[in-house]
Amino acid sequence: MNVFRFLGDLSHLVAIVILLLKIWKTRSCSGISGRSQILFAIVFTTRYLDLFSNFISVYNTSMKIVYITCSYATVYLIYGKFKATYDFNHDTFRIEFLLVPSAILAFLVNHDFSPLEILWTFSIYLESVAILPQLFLVSKTGEAETITSHYLFALGSYRLLYLLNWLWRYFSQGFYDLIALLSGILQTVLYCDFFYLYISKVLKGKKLSLPA
Repeated sequence: MNVFRFLGDLSHLVAIVILLLKIWKTRSCSGISGRSQILFAIVFTTRYLDLFSNFISVYNTSMKIVYITCSYATVYLIYGKFKATYDFNHDTFRIEFLLVPSAILAFLVNHDFSPLEILWTFSIYLESVAILPQLFLVSKTGEAETITSHYLFALGSYRLLYLLNWLWRYFSQGFYDLIALLSGILQTVLYCDFFYLYISKVLKGKKLSLPA
């Protein structure tokens, strides 16, 4: 544990809370990609299959439970409780184009050819692109609500901080995980345009809009 990982976990938790509060308080999931949330639920499920067999710390176990529970709660709110407010017409990204390549790559490039390790690797690859349906939805509709922008910024910050965590571990401990590092770089790059627009518009009180 180092400051970058702790802040990354905190930023991730903030992103989840922002999203859930947005949906619950507005009683609407407008502007939220259910497909991205399905991918995140798959990510956390396949990554934390060792939840009860590999105890590291109370903090680690608690965060795993929070991520899994909140991801499925979000999917339920979107496709269940507030289904009438979900934008089926614009949330049309083909998630199989992300699932299949991630699965194939996990079989081909992993640290150990065992079921849990392959699923963990799959979750890393999938998480690096899981936000694409959300960014595609924002681009297709032309704009994002301020609260949705805050969610995306917090989520992007989490990935950036985790990338710094890997760099810190490399320079301080001589340890690195090439799969996690390269996936983190890819995911951070996907947020670059959004970061620029967020800082230049949302923080100045303007509504964020992305080119279609």
